[in-house]
Amino acid sequence: MARNTYREDEILETPFNVKHLLRSWIYVKKYAGKMAFALTLSAFGAVAGLFTPIISKEALDVAIPDKNKQYLYILAVLLVLSYVVTVLFNTARSKIMTKVGQNIIFDIRKDLFGHLQKLSFNYYDNRPHGKILVRVVNYVNSVSDMLSNSLINLILETFNLIFIVIFMFLVDVKLSFVVLLGVPILAAFMLFIKNRQRRAWQQVSNKNSNLNAYLQENIVGARVTQIFTREDENAEVFSELSNRCRKTWMKAVSYSNLLWPGIDNISIWIRAAIYIAGLIIFVNGNYTAGTIIAMSSYAARFWQPIMSLGNIFNNFLNNISYLERIFETLDEPVTVDDKENATEMPPIKGEVVFDHVTFGYEEGQTVLHDVSFSVKPGESIALVGPTGAGKSTIVNLISRFYDINSGRVLIDGVDISGVTLNSLRSQMGIMLQDSFIFSGTIEDNIRYGKLDATTEEIVAASKVVCADPFISRMPDGYATEVKERGGILSQGQKQLVSFARTLVSNPAILVLDEATSSIDVQTERALQEGLNNMLKGRTSFIIAHRLSTIKNCDKIMYIDNDGIMECGSHEELLAKKGYYYKLYNAQKEDAS
Repeated sequence: MARNTYREDEILETPFNVKHLLRSWIYVKKYAGKMAFALTLSAFGAVAGLFTPIISKEALDVAIPDKNKQYLYILAVLLVLSYVVTVLFNTARSKIMTKVGQNIIFDIRKDLFGHLQKLSFNYYDNRPHGKILVRVVNYVNSVSDMLSNSLINLILETFNLIFIVIFMFLVDVKLSFVVLLGVPILAAFMLFIKNRQRRAWQQVSNKNSNLNAYLQENIVGARVTQIFTREDENAEVFSELSNRCRKTWMKAVSYSNLLWPGIDNISIWIRAAIYIAGLIIFVNGNYTAGTIIAMSSYAARFWQPIMSLGNIFNNFLNNISYLERIFETLDEPVTVDDKENATEMPPIKGEVVFDHVTFGYEEGQTVLHDVSFSVKPGESIALVGPTGAGKSTIVNLISRFYDINSGRVLIDGVDISGVTLNSLRSQMGIMLQDSFIFSGTIEDNIRYGKLDATTEEIVAASKVVCADPFISRMPDGYATEVKERGGILSQGQKQLVSFARTLVSNPAILVLDEATSSIDVQTERALQEGLNNMLKGRTSFIIAHRLSTIKNCDKIMYIDNDGIMECGSHEELLAKKGYYYKLYNAQKEDAS
């Protein structure tokens, strides 16, 4: 299954649409003043450089034949000045545009990251994380140069081309038309390769995205790979994906490499035509050597901006698909968001009501169907049942991580769909089975639950959940760096840190989703008193497969077949001898 997931491409066969470039103006306009200044510097530098062929012509046709040393010295000084002005102005422009390019990268990444933080769980459920990562890092790097230097160069080289044509006609009109004969040939050549080249670079984007996604997943899952000795098969898949990247890259580069040799060949033939035409007329005394050399120089310069424009064209074709993917991500709808007239959730007391709730993660696939129940403030509710029955779905809907298809979820009589997400979730504490630990210190990870928590509050919360003993034994105690994903901690230690993080936030509603699954029985028994303290005065929902841990809950709901099959206390459900009774006895037999 994994093999096919990364062999499938994103759909990128969309026509070149100028609206993406126009839309990118939002990131460019902030720096329009600096870019205009950089463009002005480059323009002055370019014009200064265009005087050099005329200076050379004057030296060859006037100063040297007339042996006018003073005029020759003046021309030499002017020649040096033109080069110095060109270099200085271009250097200044380069520094300005480097800063602009980095600022554009920062702005796009900031918007992308901010938007990704708002997207619902469903977005991440359906996409490999590596494909998301490549858009934030690689694609943004690629388009930043297009939106900064390439835009400037596009304008600059266009003006440069116009000035070169003007200077050519000032030197000689007939030979200028000889130079312009190559333009129609170039236009036909550019039209021929344009679409082929863009499609090729779109394929490169696809294959790189697939490779990055597969690589990211295998780095994270390296332990599982070695446990199941999947190294050879994974290497085979990676080799195939890498080979596809190589082939598509070579195909795209082959199209790109057609451009500059084509322009270069046209330039050489045109310059040859100038020498031939100039030689024929020169014999008759109509042209001087200085004129022919100056026109040859302008002819070479004439094709330089065209080659630059061709490279810019290449750059646009190569990166427009990346820009499309960036805007596609930014346009991804935030399916779970504050409504237009959303209000602040009042301080939660803890009453939770599901009123005929129906929900499915995908259209046509219902997980919960017409589910109704009510929970009083301070009650503890255990959710049990087979895997995939909808236990985690219920607690996800209470936190409004997904929007329901129909019905209502009420907290203290308030429909949670009409309140702001921040005011709702800030009053809830959710402890997941996968205890994610961030890079940083243990103290930083616990403070994540309450950013203004004091060190005393962090230690107190850790003691309640039995995390303080192992933390105190760490090399630097609470200041110990845990590395990426808590690499130095065991799964049980990660869960204890997550418990402390949840407790320090002092939530009104507490959700424990398989929160003790990685904790050994001895630690769990010691933790039970701390858990009881956590549950006091709080409405709590506990998902657990170890039924021994939820016997004291006020209510136990058995979830299966799209809904609640049974509900009652531990004793009441055992007396019914139904689903819960069978599950409880099965666990007792397994334990004995």
